[in-house]
Amino acid sequence: MEHKLTHFDERGQAVMADVSGKAETERVAVACGRIHVSGEVLRTIREGTASKGDVLAVARIAGIMAAKRTGDWIPLCHPLSLTRCAVDFRLDEARREVEAVCTVCTCDRTGVEMEALTGVSAALLTVYDMCKAMDRGMELTGIRLLKKSGGRSGTWERKGEEGSDEPAYD
Repeated sequence: MEHKLTHFDERGQAVMADVSGKAETERVAVACGRIHVSGEVLRTIREGTASKGDVLAVARIAGIMAAKRTGDWIPLCHPLSLTRCAVDFRLDEARREVEAVCTVCTCDRTGVEMEALTGVSAALLTVYDMCKAMDRGMELTGIRLLKKSGGRSGTWERKGEEGSDEPAYD
């Protein structure tokens, strides 16, 4: 199957994809990512004792706000009306990581993969911002799409995820 890049016209110039002929359908996307932190940072996040406040609460709001504004961040991305956006976290003590999972839903003509990826990225960047005084060596990693559904292409799900803790999809 040949895939045509939707953000370029026949002359190779950048364009916003034309979705006017597509049907409005329910679309869902789930993305995740991690930030590797020091033991001190992980303990501070878990105990809720960061000087800037509740790190995960602020990161959750940042992720939701970013997902809602993805069309402003990503050139050629359609602004969408989201019907749901959730950002959840899991602390992995053994790996000293915070995992973020962003689930985004809409009923529209184009998917919400970029919104889910943007939400995860903003949430993890907020963790970094709130904890950088304790550890400037934190590392964001593994930001990726886990699942998408809806539209002409149907459902796609990442296979072979490592670890036994599957993120919640709903």
